[in-house]
Amino acid sequence: MPAHAPAKLAQGLNPDIVRAMVDDAVPLSALHRVLVIKLRHHGDVLLTSPVLSVLKRHIPEAEIDALLYQDTAPMLALHPALAQVHTIDRGWRRLGVRAHMRAEWNLFSRLRARRYDLLVHLTEHPRGAWLSHALGARFRVGPRRPGASRWWRDSFSHLYATPGGMPRHTVERNLDALRRIGIHPGEDERRLVLVPGDQAEARAEALLREHGLEPGRFVHLHPASRWLFKCWPAQYNALLAGEIARLGLKVVVTSAPDSRERAMIDDILRLTAVPVVNLAGHLDLKELAALTARARLFVGVDSAPMHIAAAMGTPAVALFGPSGDIEWGPWQVAHRVVASDRHPCRPCGLDGCGGGKLSECLTTLPVERVMAAVRELLATP
Repeated sequence: MPAHAPAKLAQGLNPDIVRAMVDDAVPLSALHRVLVIKLRHHGDVLLTSPVLSVLKRHIPEAEIDALLYQDTAPMLALHPALAQVHTIDRGWRRLGVRAHMRAEWNLFSRLRARRYDLLVHLTEHPRGAWLSHALGARFRVGPRRPGASRWWRDSFSHLYATPGGMPRHTVERNLDALRRIGIHPGEDERRLVLVPGDQAEARAEALLREHGLEPGRFVHLHPASRWLFKCWPAQYNALLAGEIARLGLKVVVTSAPDSRERAMIDDILRLTAVPVVNLAGHLDLKELAALTARARLFVGVDSAPMHIAAAMGTPAVALFGPSGDIEWGPWQVAHRVVASDRHPCRPCGLDGCGGGKLSECLTTLPVERVMAAVRELLATP
């Protein structure tokens, strides 16, 4: 069996037969450089990591590159499958027309010089379609869009289908791009990969010493999100921190440096009656990963730190409101999803009820249910 053959499927089909079933499967021996494009937010980018792993496993001799927004690059920067990471700075637009165009041209020149054989575009961002035309890769994979223009359809040699009406985890939807060209991932190839790096690991160890924390003896609470309509009320988080402390575990709370998130953490600390280690706004993404890897449990809402916890193998209690837990829940890690059973309208995908930035399916979620999920996971070997 060739080194790049896909793992044996559950149905027992021969991998070579599986590849032959795809009429226009890409010949893997022809792939020397691959570009994967994911221009989305941090959590979305991390959920792309299995695509890189699968590509490297099935085409070990190929160089795999990624194109990301600069602020999301830490999610994949040290991924062992990657050769190069190319980034787009969202701040380029503020540089003025000439500087912006110079930055764009420099990026395009670097990408063109790589002479990619395969381009994998994982969103509906128009830049991916434009690059698909401009870079001249022989094989180009993108999502099929209902009602898409002819320009979009002609941008790609292969269009992968996304299931309509049937929720499916985002990791699997990303991997559909590879299935479309005849690369079928094995069960052991789909885990999330995030490598914090030596510097982040050292910072995490230093923080544990500074605050008297022991690995496996604290709970990582990350209650905030850039999307505040995904958040659980501050007073409930404060009560939860108290309940966790009564179990003999310390609580470490984190957030992004964003002023609104820091304000939420301040509210929680003001309302809680137990000591809490406050690291809100003091960790970068890799340091956050290194910290949560040492926690006994992660508790938080649908957010990038929840996906980071899953990538680090830390059991997670995830609170879900308007977003769908089937599509975005913790991936391949012990977890409990806590969501309202009183609101059949969820997941609605709205930014709060009626677009009002407040989600009743979260604000009515009782502390007792979240704490029950915490106890269940703590009791799991």
